[in-house]
Amino acid sequence: MGSDEPGAAAAIRPAPQDMRAVLGHFCTGIAVITGHDGRKPLGFTCQSVTSVSLDPPYVSFCPAVSSTSWPMIRSTGRMCINVLAAGQEAVCAQFARRSDDKFAGVDWSPAGNGAPRIHGALASIEADLEFEHGAGDHTIVVAHVTALKAHSGRPLLFYRGGYGGFADRPVEPVNDAAAAT
Repeated sequence: MGSDEPGAAAAIRPAPQDMRAVLGHFCTGIAVITGHDGRKPLGFTCQSVTSVSLDPPYVSFCPAVSSTSWPMIRSTGRMCINVLAAGQEAVCAQFARRSDDKFAGVDWSPAGNGAPRIHGALASIEADLEFEHGAGDHTIVVAHVTALKAHSGRPLLFYRGGYGGFADRPVEPVNDAAAAT
């Protein structure tokens, strides 16, 4: 049995930097999760967004336990998941930092549920908090989708600590039956 095969060595707990280095090889989209507390807009960058269920319509995302924005959005129970488009690197970086006004210079309008819909985003998903589950240094949030809309364009992607996107070639839709296998 080679050293790269399962069971070759006793399990060793990976260090956070090793987790980041290896899992960074998984390309993800980037979203900004937003909410509004009645006084001001709130938001944070999140790359761990996924579809959970079509019926009922659920999505999931994972804010860091250290997030100061998520508890304020959680208290409203409503959010908008803004899937960022290619070219929105500055928006991504702005919402990833701690700041009293993350929305400075960002064009947005209220979504149907009142949470900010960021202009130029590739898609917006309005949702209500369904439940949360603690998961180490993050929280797994499951949200019930109440409205959604996609726009034309290309996604902003994150890979190995940097931004990227698709090459200039048509993006072919995936056959749903093939994607489910």
